[in-house]
Amino acid sequence: MDEGVGSAEKRVDEVQDLVLNWAARYFPILRVLKRHITPGRSVLEIGSGSYGLAEFYHERFVGCDLHFPVPPRQPMLPVRCSATSLPFPDASFEAVVASDMLEHIPPKARRAVVSEAVRVARSVVIFGFPSGSPATALDQRLAADYRRLALPVPDWLEEHVLYPYPDQEVFSYGLQGWRIERLPNEHVRFHYWMARAEMYGFWNRVFNKMLRVAPGIVELALRIADGEPAYRQIFVLTREIG
Repeated sequence: MDEGVGSAEKRVDEVQDLVLNWAARYFPILRVLKRHITPGRSVLEIGSGSYGLAEFYHERFVGCDLHFPVPPRQPMLPVRCSATSLPFPDASFEAVVASDMLEHIPPKARRAVVSEAVRVARSVVIFGFPSGSPATALDQRLAADYRRLALPVPDWLEEHVLYPYPDQEVFSYGLQGWRIERLPNEHVRFHYWMARAEMYGFWNRVFNKMLRVAPGIVELALRIADGEPAYRQIFVLTREIG
């Protein structure tokens, strides 16, 4: 795998069904975007794969990845590139998003990804990724569950246990002029319950239906499920003015 890209090909969101896991990680990001930018402003998603924000975000945005296994979903504008060398000018996007991709990057390349994201952003950068020992222990337990049930371990989960998870230290270098806010996302017990349920097609169909019929209720429930110890941390980097 190219060290410079968190390819979403490896992630569970490269299936056609919309599952609860997507909503759990993208709904908080959408709330941050709504707080910081107005509709129609330029947005880049790094490591978007073929879907990314397009499941829930209906404004035009650029999605970049090494490759797109299936045709990218509208309204994404796909760009093939490496996350460590983005082919965009400085400050060319109002907001930059990287959801559940940094943990797939080898540790020595992560700061380069962060540096590139900050370079091309004007106002806000949003990173979300599993972090901390509770998240590590949970994914190890989940991988063991797949093996015990004689189910194939997903590629994204195999990669989750390949490298140590990133933490706030990845933002400790070269970010003068940026303020960092941390938001816990998904209590570990909730994430484990959700991940186990999504092993089975029946629950994927149930979650899909819920998200289509009552997204507001689902979002409220997911907000209640956030808290420490969290499986995922969302880091919001905003440019300081003056």
